[in-house]
Amino acid sequence: MREENRLRRQAQIEQAAYEVLEKKGYAGTSVQGIARAARASNETLYKWYGDKKGLFKALVERNTEDVKALLETDLSSNTSAFQTLEHLGPRLLNLVLGDRAVALNRAAVADASGDLSEAIALSGREVVFPLIAKVLEDGREKGELIYDSSDEAAALYINLLIGDLQIRRVIGRLAAPTEDFCNERSERALKYLQRLLKA
Repeated sequence: MREENRLRRQAQIEQAAYEVLEKKGYAGTSVQGIARAARASNETLYKWYGDKKGLFKALVERNTEDVKALLETDLSSNTSAFQTLEHLGPRLLNLVLGDRAVALNRAAVADASGDLSEAIALSGREVVFPLIAKVLEDGREKGELIYDSSDEAAALYINLLIGDLQIRRVIGRLAAPTEDFCNERSERALKYLQRLLKA
């Protein structure tokens, strides 16, 4: 199968996975059910993803790849910490408050096995958070920031940017954010971070 056809087919399968997840929850979702919804063979799904856990790990990775790529690119190009966070903020808000992240988190809350929560943690937060800490660490080394702990500084930024917004989205008390909302929230978080940590 040509790469572009495979990517298109994977997108169809992954969209079907979200649809089945929203209807049946993680426990009620099976590779066979997703294959039926996507009109794909079980063999294809097992070959590409391994099992249900592997499929949902791939969904989380796909959801975070844009943010991860931005952070890695800026880290390798010696971009200032504040400029990186200016680029990052709206994208990170779109990621954690978007419909797909909300669907995954709602299903994870109801998943007694903890498999989905583990996939979200390992392929989401535990990938992105260390990169944010590294951005801030680079900023400290360049004399842009003053703080003691990179992890605490990264947690401060996340709290200023996201706060309780993700929880409110997951429990249905907040609508999907607009582009303007994400930009304004990101600007405000960065302004407060600069007041607290700027050298």
